[in-house]
Amino acid sequence: MFTSEHSIDDLDARLLRLYAAEPAVGVLGASRRLGVARGTVQARLDRLVSRGVVRGFAPTIDPGALGYPVTAFCTLEIRQGRGHGPVVEHLTGIPEVLEAHTITGAGDLLIRVVARDNADLQRVIDLVVDDSHVIRASTAISLATRIEHRTAPLVAAAISS
Repeated sequence: MFTSEHSIDDLDARLLRLYAAEPAVGVLGASRRLGVARGTVQARLDRLVSRGVVRGFAPTIDPGALGYPVTAFCTLEIRQGRGHGPVVEHLTGIPEVLEAHTITGAGDLLIRVVARDNADLQRVIDLVVDDSHVIRASTAISLATRIEHRTAPLVAAAISS
């Protein structure tokens, strides 16, 4: 349900776009670029962080540049009865598992993994399924990324009128 607590205004949107494009801009730099007081930028950032809109200011890491150019998505079917907890705990111990999402449909979890090459992908998949709670994995290798993870269009759509 959409409420006014979920809305952002034009200044919030400009601030979010600036930090998305230039994460190291800093509060003073953002205030100069946006033409608003430093205190305003800090207050807006604090509010956006406390609401969970901004979850961090970490750099965006490219796995390919770290030597992991292969990306794959695996749908996992897990044993019912103990929930997702044991499998998620197992997956957090595998550095190549970048994300895990509970899903609807034929599978129970969708994970994004990276690997050094296709042979290394087999190693990663073997690690993933090496848990007694994982029944089956189905993997699709990403051939090319057509749209990178993005939020700018969502920020634009979220601006309150």
